[in-house]
Amino acid sequence: MPTSTEPGPGAAAAASPATSGVLRQQATIEIPDGIEVRLEGREIVVTGPAGAIRRSFPVEALELRRVAAGLEVTLKLPPHRKKARALLNTWIAHSRNLLTGAQFGFEAKLKSVAAHFPMKLQVKENHLLIENFLGEKFPRTAEILPGVSASVEGEFVLLRGADIELVGRCAATIERTTHIRNYDPRVFQDGIYIVERAHPREAGG
Repeated sequence: MPTSTEPGPGAAAAASPATSGVLRQQATIEIPDGIEVRLEGREIVVTGPAGAIRRSFPVEALELRRVAAGLEVTLKLPPHRKKARALLNTWIAHSRNLLTGAQFGFEAKLKSVAAHFPMKLQVKENHLLIENFLGEKFPRTAEILPGVSASVEGEFVLLRGADIELVGRCAATIERTTHIRNYDPRVFQDGIYIVERAHPREAGG
C-alpha cells in the first residue's frame, strides 16, 4: 500500500499507485512572479532578476513538469524504497533554492583575521589575491567561479551569486586557501573565515 509524503509547507504532495509496481510521489512548488522555468532535456533552467541557473536532474528517478500550479516534481521508485521521501524532499529543496536564487540571489560573507602580518586582499579577474599572508613573498590565490561576484569591503569578503552551491563552494575555497598547517591554531589565528554561510539576499539588496 503506497504511503503519503510530507514535503513541508509550500508544496503539495501526494502518492498514488502506478503500473508495474512503481510508487509515484509528487509535489508541486509555486513559482514566484517574474521567474521563468524551462526544461531542456535532463536540465532545468530558472531565470529571474538575479540571474539564470542551470541544473541537471536524474531523469531515471525524477520527472519535472511545468504545470499551471507551478513546478511539479515526481519521483518514480520501487514501492518499498526507504529513500523515496528523502529524495523527494531533497529535490523540493533544490527547486526552492533555484527559484530563490533566480529571484533574489545568495550571499556569503568571510572575515580576514591578521594577527601577525597585515593581509592585502584584492579581486583580480576571476581570483581573490591574498598578499602578505604570514609574511609570504608570493600571494595566495583563490578562484572565483563563473556566476559568482566577489568584493572586498575592509576586512570582509562578500560573495554574491544566483547559485547557492557556487557561492558556498567559493566561500569554502577561500577559507581553505588560508588554512595553516603545522602551526599552533591557538597562537596563529591568521586566515580568512566564513562568518555567514550562503543565504538569500534581502529583497532590493
